[in-house]
Amino acid sequence: MDTPLPPCMPFPRALTGFPVSSTAKVMYCQMLDAMLSKGQEDENGILFVCFPVTAIAAVLSRSSMTVKRSLNELEIAGLIMRVRQGIGEPNRIYVLIPGKEDAAFA
Repeated sequence: MDTPLPPCMPFPRALTGFPVSSTAKVMYCQMLDAMLSKGQEDENGILFVCFPVTAIAAVLSRSSMTVKRSLNELEIAGLIMRVRQGIGEPNRIYVLIPGKEDAAFA
């Protein structure tokens, strides 16, 4: 029996043990999926996403404050890097991939 798999997002196994909230983990997966499917390249050819806080909040059905808190969690954990663009512009978000050294969290 063949059961078709619905569209899904990547969830790195190393992420399961990271000391971040479940909202931050889902946000990470959402940004990773966006980067892999339609990410933009910077001047060095590195992929990033521009995801305004309001857009992330709408996608995740969370408040802007929760989104900001989760972004800070991800940045402190070394899972993303935010680069400011300018006044009124969304940050560039570089989604970093957990390495083998992070497997200790899993």
